[in-house]
Amino acid sequence: MTTRNTLDLIVLDMAGTTVADDGLVERAFTAAAERLGEDPATMIGHVRATMGESKISVFRHLLGGDETRARQANAAFEEAYGELVSEGLIAPVPGAAETVAELRGQGRTVVLTTGFARVTQDAILDALGWRDLADLTLCPADAGGRGRPYPDMVLTAFLRTGAVDHVRRAVVAGDTSYDMLSGARAGAGLVAGVLTGAHAEPALTEHGATHVLGSIAELPAAIREYES
Repeated sequence: MTTRNTLDLIVLDMAGTTVADDGLVERAFTAAAERLGEDPATMIGHVRATMGESKISVFRHLLGGDETRARQANAAFEEAYGELVSEGLIAPVPGAAETVAELRGQGRTVVLTTGFARVTQDAILDALGWRDLADLTLCPADAGGRGRPYPDMVLTAFLRTGAVDHVRRAVVAGDTSYDMLSGARAGAGLVAGVLTGAHAEPALTEHGATHVLGSIAELPAAIREYES
């Protein structure tokens, strides 16, 4: 069977890619560490390096595998991030909603993914009025618990939507090296890094980006070029 060259499954990261983060993740990590009596200065380097990873996984590493403390820290992080969202300190990346609408208007299936817990993802979607923006939204728990850099959320999008007959017809876009790794490991045909978030072009290309874009607004053009 010959697989068509169209990219009909689009898997997009949220914070830093479609949602302007503006340092909120770091602020929430700092607040969480302080609430647990930890020194955030000793943690922030690892936090920056692992942007995009499931937050509970980050805390497990930082707290030496202490599951109870990790869960407490993760709950504190989600609470702190939720407070920042409720204060209105969140906005879409310019052109993000229009890009999703354009891609869906072309008959493509769009999935929004995150390393946050579902409660935080839902708070972001509500704050932006994005509940109906995409065809599907996924967090690590929806994919069995493993977030990026594992390919699980991308493959879950592939299985749940049934939008394409081959993973090569999927697009993965994100702002972190872990986004790129998850897309490459899933076998996506186009893995796009965007420069609106955590990591710069060298880290994105090193970890599997096939394209590096100024922002998510450039994705439709990159897809058209790939398909031609």
